[in-house]
Amino acid sequence: MDLSVHLIINGKDYDDIPDGLTVAGLITHLELPTRKIAIERNMAVVPKSSYADIQLENQDKLEIIHFIGGG
Repeated sequence: MDLSVHLIINGKDYDDIPDGLTVAGLITHLELPTRKIAIERNMAVVPKSSYADIQLENQDKLEIIHFIGGG
């Protein structure tokens, strides 16, 4: 049986996130770019150096921001 956690990402509910993912794993799971991205977890900015170490937990609230260049 596959286990999943409930996350709130940018205000949207996600019930199908595999249990045990790190922030880095979530980026891969959601097919997000690894560059030019910032992530806040439960109102605290997650340093990029910690993406592989921070495991996501049920009911975590994430804000994911993509930086887009231009001029």
